[in-house]
Amino acid sequence: MSNSPILVTGGAGYIGSHVVKLLGERGESVIVLDDLSTGNADAVLHGELVVGKTGDTELVSQLINDKGIDTVMHFAAHTIVPESVENPLKYYANNTCSTRNLLQACQDNKVKNFIFSSTAATYGVPDESISACSEGLQTAPINAYGSSKLMSEAMLKDLSAATDLNHVILRYFNVAGSDPDGRIGQSTANATLLIKVAAEVAVGKREQLYVYGTDYPTADGTGVRDYIHVSDLGAAHLSALDYLRDGGDSTLLNCGYGHGFSVREVIDAVERVSGVKLKVIEQPRRAGDPPALIAAVDKIHQTLSWKPQFDNLDTIVKTSLEWERTLLKRQHNSPAS
Repeated sequence: MSNSPILVTGGAGYIGSHVVKLLGERGESVIVLDDLSTGNADAVLHGELVVGKTGDTELVSQLINDKGIDTVMHFAAHTIVPESVENPLKYYANNTCSTRNLLQACQDNKVKNFIFSSTAATYGVPDESISACSEGLQTAPINAYGSSKLMSEAMLKDLSAATDLNHVILRYFNVAGSDPDGRIGQSTANATLLIKVAAEVAVGKREQLYVYGTDYPTADGTGVRDYIHVSDLGAAHLSALDYLRDGGDSTLLNCGYGHGFSVREVIDAVERVSGVKLKVIEQPRRAGDPPALIAAVDKIHQTLSWKPQFDNLDTIVKTSLEWERTLLKRQHNSPAS
């Protein structure tokens, strides 16, 4: 690979580390910037890890200059929806203000390409008549997480319009699963993502699984989500990188499979694959949760040369369970245990 190095912010986190792995495997030069507040240094399998903050404009400028970086992939963010409702300023500080500082460094140092990790939370609660969210759907986030990301999208679009920076914004739906090779996975403490939590219950790390809301206007009353395997999401970033390098115009793309599963269907899959009956406790709806969120995916397939490899709920669940067992083994083998 003769291309310039890529700066990956948040590359020690769940999604970022999977993208770094894929970039490294195809011979890209990678610089990871992560403050390790939620990321793990040992999840960075390729490239160089720089411990620091994304909002540190001076540090980012120095990295871009010293390493000859012309592409930034920006993952660093707080991502817990309920926490964003309780502590909104934390989300605006990290997700919006730090992104603004990062973009300043990109502008000052003439970065060419920017790939931004955004979210379907920007859509808010779509009308029940809408079967899938298209990129043209009006955005109406209902929590600070979605709003903080939408503000960053707006800054990026405005900067691209004013400069030579080209970008791809990827709006993720529900990311799940772990690297099929078993080397990395989701290690976030106190995770809230359903498949991760259900897998933790199945391997005995948690006693029970809470289901928030059983009276939604869905087939079985529980929330429906478009779950995408993290390795497929990672591959979409590499396709977006190729698209920009080939001169593609700035664009916004949904990242999902175009179909969804309910909470109950996910629980059934975890029980089926693990052979363990989960203890499930039903709770009232949680603030900021829409009944259903499915991606319209025509645009991403028309724009990128991206073909999902893991579009199967049992496969997603299987890789999640394998990762939880790996974490348990590491815990048992650690000197502290």
